[in-house]
Amino acid sequence: MPVLNTHTEALLNLFKSMNRPELCDLPVEMARTVYRDGRLFTQPEPPEVAQSRDFSIPGPGGKLAMRGYRPLGAKADAVLPALVFYHGGGWTIGDLDTHDVLCRQLCNQSGCAVFAVDYRMGPEQKFPAAVDDCWAATRWVAEQASSLAIDATRLAVGGDSAGGNLAAVMALMARDAGFSAIKFQLLIYPVTELAASFASHKTNGVGYLLTSRTMNWFVNHYVRNADDHLDWRASPLLAKSLKGVAPALVLTAGFDPLVDEGKAYADRLSREGVKTEYSCYDGQVHGFITMSKVIPQASEAVSQC
Repeated sequence: MPVLNTHTEALLNLFKSMNRPELCDLPVEMARTVYRDGRLFTQPEPPEVAQSRDFSIPGPGGKLAMRGYRPLGAKADAVLPALVFYHGGGWTIGDLDTHDVLCRQLCNQSGCAVFAVDYRMGPEQKFPAAVDDCWAATRWVAEQASSLAIDATRLAVGGDSAGGNLAAVMALMARDAGFSAIKFQLLIYPVTELAASFASHKTNGVGYLLTSRTMNWFVNHYVRNADDHLDWRASPLLAKSLKGVAPALVLTAGFDPLVDEGKAYADRLSREGVKTEYSCYDGQVHGFITMSKVIPQASEAVSQC
């Protein structure tokens, strides 16, 4: 049986002693603030990068905010591969700031430029608004490759949790559109189906940061109706075929309600001929990769990504 990582267990015990409310018991705006402020406790200081800049592009619903990074030591005119990153937070919380440290870490350690997308979220803008925004941002990065000093033939998509869901969907959309620039997908404990049908939603549904109640709250804020659960753009595990999508790293956490569906997606990618690496951090919980200030193993996971 998996055993909780000692640092993670200490963090969970601390949160328990503080009687922290679940996010699903808070108004949405308050949940966003709590999640954003929580990063100051669990995340290290933002590492220096060669460049970090905020900008906006035309999006399907109006201006779409993004943040671009270039790695430390990269020359301004060096043509780099790039990662388009979609933050986690259940399509309801999270923003460019909550994942700023992770994007900087990925940027420096990979040598890639990184472009983080501030996509529209529920409940204000429901599915498929986030999908449409992420697709527009991904295409824009490729189209603007020359001015961004990136290689349009060497793009990756990636994200954590809801962002991992969106990254998987982007890889499928790229395949279907003949958009061959996407060469890699980074899926960090991704949501792959919205029905919560896997056993880990029950076995890990209470006591490990992300609860089944909160996951259900996220999904209800995201979708318009029950039919959206069956749309592969919301539940990529339901896509008729995964054949031909970009190679993947699927990273999961052993005490995460999403661990079973993450593994199921990795297994299916492999069965359908997609080069896939699957890595489960058995002693970890959902969200750990952004918490390297208090969970040292998060740094190992970031380096693997």
